[in-house]
Amino acid sequence: MKTAPFYKLAPNRVWRTYLGGRNLDAIEGKAAPEDSHFPEDWILSTTLASNVGRESIREGISSVLLQTGETIPLPRLLDAFPDGILGEEHRKKYGKKTAFLLKFLDSSIRLHLQCHPTVAFAQKFLNSPSGKSEGYYILGIRPGCEGYIYLGFQNPPAPEEFRRMIEEQDISAMLACFEKIPVRPGDAFYVPGGFPHAIGEGVFMIELMEPTDFAVRIEFERGGCLLPEKARFMNRGIDFAISMFDFQKRSAEAIRNNQFVHPLPLPVEGAAERESLFDRRSTNCFRAERIVVHGDAAVRQKGFRVLIVTQGSGTLEAGGESCELKQYDRILIPAASEEIRFRPRHSHTMEVVAALPPEV
Repeated sequence: MKTAPFYKLAPNRVWRTYLGGRNLDAIEGKAAPEDSHFPEDWILSTTLASNVGRESIREGISSVLLQTGETIPLPRLLDAFPDGILGEEHRKKYGKKTAFLLKFLDSSIRLHLQCHPTVAFAQKFLNSPSGKSEGYYILGIRPGCEGYIYLGFQNPPAPEEFRRMIEEQDISAMLACFEKIPVRPGDAFYVPGGFPHAIGEGVFMIELMEPTDFAVRIEFERGGCLLPEKARFMNRGIDFAISMFDFQKRSAEAIRNNQFVHPLPLPVEGAAERESLFDRRSTNCFRAERIVVHGDAAVRQKGFRVLIVTQGSGTLEAGGESCELKQYDRILIPAASEEIRFRPRHSHTMEVVAALPPEV
C-alpha cells in the first residue's frame, strides 16, 4: 500500500462548554440540524480535547476516509506513511504530528471570555513547546446576528480590579473592558496568545491554532453550562489565570489594523487568484491561503496541507486521480502530492482555503 494522492477527512465533532453546531449538522446532512454542545468539528487534529468530566472519552483525534470505504484514525495513517503524508523535513522536526490544529467553529451564543497562553508562558508554566495562538477565517454570520468578536482590552482594568470582576463574576464590568469588533465573511484575523477574547454569537468560521487545548475562562457560565472549577483556570489558581492576560490597551482601530490580515498575492498557474492569509508576517505557528478558481488552475507546493471548499464546487486532480468537491468538503493533500489541479463546475467560481503547518 502506498500514500494516496489525497484523503477526505471525516466529520469529527467535539463537545464544548458553549452551544452551537447547527451549521455543522446541516453540512453532515442531518435531517433536523440543531445547536448543541458539539459546536466544533476538529478537521485536522492529533490533539486530544480537554473536557473536564469527559476524560474517558478520547475526543479530538481526526479520522480519514479511505477509498476502500474504511475510516481510520489520522495517527494510524501518519504511522504508516510519515514522510509521504507529512514530508521528511516536517517529520524530523515535529515527529508524527500535524503541528497545528484545524477546526470549524459554529457559535449560537457568545463564547466565554477567555485567554490562551503564549509559547513563552506555555514553556515556562505548562511544560509545553506550544501555546495557543489562533487564526480565524470568517465563513458566515447567522441571520439576525451582529457579527462581532471581542479581542484585546480596549479599556484594560487594573489587575486587582480584574481579580474582583472574576471572583464576583461581574460580567457587565468584564464586558465594559471590550468594544465589539465587527466581522464579516471573508475576514481573517490573528489572535496571539495572551489576548483576552471571545467570539460573538452566530459566527461560523475556520479556526487554525497551535496544537493544544489550553484555555483560561474567566466567565464561568455560558448557555446554561456552569464550568467545573478545574475547567476555569486549567486546574490552577486565579493568580495563574490573571498572569496569562496581556493588559495592554488596544483600540478597536488598532485591532483592525494590526490583527486583521491583509492578503498577499502568491503565484498560481491558470485561471485563479491565490493569496496568503496567515504567514510569517503574523505567526510562525501555522499558515493559510485562499484560492479563488475561475477555470483550470494548478498549485505547486511543498509539504502537506488541508483544503476546505468554502464556496462553489468542482474537481480536484492529484497524482493521476480525481475527486469531486462540494462546499465544505475537507481534503488532506499529502506532501507527496506537490502539484494539485482545480476545475470549477459549470464555469462557476470555486473558493478554497488551504491550511498548512509551520514552515520547516
